[in-house]
Amino acid sequence: MKQFLIFFSVLLMAFSGQAQDKIIKHTVAKGETITQIAEKYKVKPADIYRLNPDSQNGVKPDMILLIQGGKASKEKTEVKTAPKKETASAEQIHVVAAKETLYGLSKTYNVTVEALQKANPGIENGLQVGATIKIPSNGKGEKTASKDKKDSKKKPDPIFHTVEAKETKYSIAKQYNTTVEAIDVLNPEVKNGLQIGFRLKIIQGEPKTETIVTAEDTPVVIKPIVKKAEFVDYEVKPKETLYSLTKKTGLSQEELAKINPELKDGLKDGMTIKLPANITLVENAEKEVVGLAKTIKLQGEKKQLVLLLPFNISKIEGDTLNSTAARLKTDKFLNMTLDFYSGALMAIDSAKTLNLNIDIKILDSQETKNSSGVASLIQNNNLQKADVIIGPFYQANVEKTAELLGKTKVPVISPLSKEPGKSFPNLFQSMPSAELVKNGMLDYMRSKDGNMLAIVDPKKLSTKQFLQNHKDVKLIGLNEKNQVISDSLSKKMVKGKKNFVILDSEKTGTILNTLNVLIALSKDFEVQLVILEKNETLDFEEIPLSKLAQLKLLYPSITRDNDTPEALIFEREYKEHNKIFPNQYATRGFDVVLDAMLRLSQEKSFSETIDTIASEQVENKFEYEKRAAGGYANKAFYILYYDTDLSVKEAN
Repeated sequence: MKQFLIFFSVLLMAFSGQAQDKIIKHTVAKGETITQIAEKYKVKPADIYRLNPDSQNGVKPDMILLIQGGKASKEKTEVKTAPKKETASAEQIHVVAAKETLYGLSKTYNVTVEALQKANPGIENGLQVGATIKIPSNGKGEKTASKDKKDSKKKPDPIFHTVEAKETKYSIAKQYNTTVEAIDVLNPEVKNGLQIGFRLKIIQGEPKTETIVTAEDTPVVIKPIVKKAEFVDYEVKPKETLYSLTKKTGLSQEELAKINPELKDGLKDGMTIKLPANITLVENAEKEVVGLAKTIKLQGEKKQLVLLLPFNISKIEGDTLNSTAARLKTDKFLNMTLDFYSGALMAIDSAKTLNLNIDIKILDSQETKNSSGVASLIQNNNLQKADVIIGPFYQANVEKTAELLGKTKVPVISPLSKEPGKSFPNLFQSMPSAELVKNGMLDYMRSKDGNMLAIVDPKKLSTKQFLQNHKDVKLIGLNEKNQVISDSLSKKMVKGKKNFVILDSEKTGTILNTLNVLIALSKDFEVQLVILEKNETLDFEEIPLSKLAQLKLLYPSITRDNDTPEALIFEREYKEHNKIFPNQYATRGFDVVLDAMLRLSQEKSFSETIDTIASEQVENKFEYEKRAAGGYANKAFYILYYDTDLSVKEAN
């Protein structure tokens, strides 16, 4: 802390003598980011980080930042300058507004462009918003009549709206009688998606009324207002679900139900519903799985792939208490990093074998959960020119990387995080989120026209809340001993349909009771046991594998067992290099890095392969879909089941 105070004092002393007018103190408002502040003061984020090192760890409300060379404070002072009274002989003062030009001002005040330039030396280089300029007398001391009439109508002052959970730009625009486009213009930082707690600037629209035109000795004429259609009809496609509609429209299920009350009875094929006329539908058709290694284009410009991996070398070198060997025994995060790195090196070797024209750069992201060195890495290594960046590992750090590289649109791949996080147009989530996987499992059961039931432990509140948003899933209650009653379950089952029974409990007794009841009911009904996410309790010895296989346990998995020749080659060569078999992180490192390099080596551009091609590597599948809020998310995962012969197979 002392070092920071000394550094801070030196900075103030250095600038106090010769650059006081160029240092601005900015108090961070709620929801503000470094990028927004930099744009406000016409400086680069790196300039803010240089004067405020602590800001690299994130900014908080009421935090004081030093801004060098900014223009906002000057503009603010000049805006407050009282305009001189307009007279026929005196000069007028005009405060420059956005998009105004010298030519436009010359027409407004009925003076020549040359007269304006003469009265204001230097403005021939361009007008600055908020600056005050002198208007020489035009001999009449007045603006042109047409402009006076236009200016006489004062623009309404903006109001501010704090974004709450589940709100969308469409619902907010409707609330204030404005448009989504108008919100985006006033708030460019939310163009790619809203953030909870962000303060939106809004110009509230006028209520729409009919216009009555009157004139002496003429009848009153009511001019009809031509209204644009507020909603359009949409026909529900086969196998389409409320969940898939939320992804396609960007609206929540609650918003869809508010517009279409009939949805309370469920979504049916062929039914017609209403959608807002101003939304854009995002189509996410199933993509063909392509073997990218078979369609390589060897010629062309050399591409650059950058890996930002959290080795944290400086921390290891500065650790005087623990040796590197001792650290490796206890530091799980470092071990995971090294495993991922070992797999990535195998992918790089494969790229050399395939003669891929790619330059690889590996950098230490120096990250923890709350900080990273990505800002300086981007600046010092010219990463704005990279073709693809993989990493960092923590979601907050990969989001910061995507934000800093947003202007140059460099694709940034998040290799390990399952958090959906914030949306950026250039951010690619390579790990399917837990929410996406659970919704995908429900969609699979719907595609089989199944009857869906759920047995949920009372303590699993998040699962209950999730399932309550899916009206076609019937929740089955447990008794005081946390056991399911056979009669209450059988009453909800349907003959002639597959009855998918979702189970979420970590209590061995509840699981065994449910297995026994379901096996008994399977004599009269077609039953299949389902889990929506990994449940380690099912691996306990007390839970018989034979019973899980008898009920053909259905479950999701990010990875698959692969015994293809390519997978066996990778496993053998990895063991030769590292003396052990690859674990999940090593295989993940190989798959993510190789997939990115192969996509960079196609006839199509990287972004075109993302939009059109699904791919499979050793254990992982990559099928990116565009998120309604911006960016891309990998939606590919495997649906597996235990067969009666105790083998694991992939569901069709």
